[in-house]
Amino acid sequence: MNPQPAGAASSASDAGFLFLSPHRSVRARGIAAQITAPARAGRDTDAFRRDVEAALAVPRADGRKPILIGAIPFDLTQPSCLHIPQEYAFFERGAAAAAASQTGAAEVVAARSIPDEPTFKAGVNQAIANFQHSPIKKAVLSRILEMRLAEPVDVTQLFANLIAQNPSGFHFRLPLQDGAALIGASPELLLRKHGAHVHSNPLAGSAKRQTDPDADRRVAETLRESAKDLYEHRLVIDEIRAVLADHCRELRVPGAPSLISTAAMWHLSTAIDGVLADPRQSVLDLACRLHPTPAVCGSPTALSRKLIDLIEPFERGLFSGMVGWCDADGDGEWVVTIRCGVVQRDLVRLFAGAGIVEASCPDSEWRETQAKLGTMLSAFGIAAGSLLP
Repeated sequence: MNPQPAGAASSASDAGFLFLSPHRSVRARGIAAQITAPARAGRDTDAFRRDVEAALAVPRADGRKPILIGAIPFDLTQPSCLHIPQEYAFFERGAAAAAASQTGAAEVVAARSIPDEPTFKAGVNQAIANFQHSPIKKAVLSRILEMRLAEPVDVTQLFANLIAQNPSGFHFRLPLQDGAALIGASPELLLRKHGAHVHSNPLAGSAKRQTDPDADRRVAETLRESAKDLYEHRLVIDEIRAVLADHCRELRVPGAPSLISTAAMWHLSTAIDGVLADPRQSVLDLACRLHPTPAVCGSPTALSRKLIDLIEPFERGLFSGMVGWCDADGDGEWVVTIRCGVVQRDLVRLFAGAGIVEASCPDSEWRETQAKLGTMLSAFGIAAGSLLP
């Protein structure tokens, strides 16, 4: 049994958890109980669910209405980063956006990509070669941009900058036990649940925004008609449809994707709505069944995971996992942990990935990761692509 009462709150937990959403935003502070059990481990697939229910049951017995907050890593067999906060409050995110402001650019002392550009491109070629001799249709390859700054990061200011520059979508700030903070602005909703109703908004297929309006429109239309990106997107939608269909008595999936945009990127997007067969099913339980989707892993999942482990030279940790909240009734919201980074004093690790299919081009996939890094880099006042060739 892994839910454990926390003693004195750590300095990381004192910083507080923030989750901003167009649907419902929440802030929380302190740790009443922690859950580190992997969401999926060994043969006892119900152990995680039992730990979550046990952690929520303690405050419920005292007449309180608890919530569970935090993050689950890309690899569901790794420890979760979840806790029951000592206090929390829901709020309108407009108040947080109004407080946002921008300061000067951060001074970068050193920067490196893990892997570097030639190695990343070689990995893309390796994945494409594998597709030709295996059932794998897609694999998502990622990289880390590691920066050492001249001064420790003001995480509160950084989060304010991120909100100001990316007013839509989902924003999260999660203090970690080692004193670092996970911070990001995800455009992708994994799953929201309210009562019997569920909503998912997967993204797959991306293109960099352009400063010239006419060029930007052309990029968007090219993405909308791209056979390569439409194929990549369909792999994601088919998998999510298959999982949700087993749990929903009604499911509505549009026949074609639409376009959505962030400050940095265009994305192919499909909004999926369903009605659960069992309204008591927890949003966290169902989100763990969806994760990892082909949008962050590949297709088929098990084989693409093996290929990722073979090619990527690092453990993803919380990147491309999920972050959000769940209440004792099973309602809540979880987003995909992308457009994010981990900040620890003057050390910053930013993450970006690209979906690789047989029609992928290594140069284009590298440029896509550069563009996606722009979301976090702009919050530091750093121009995307200015640190590395």
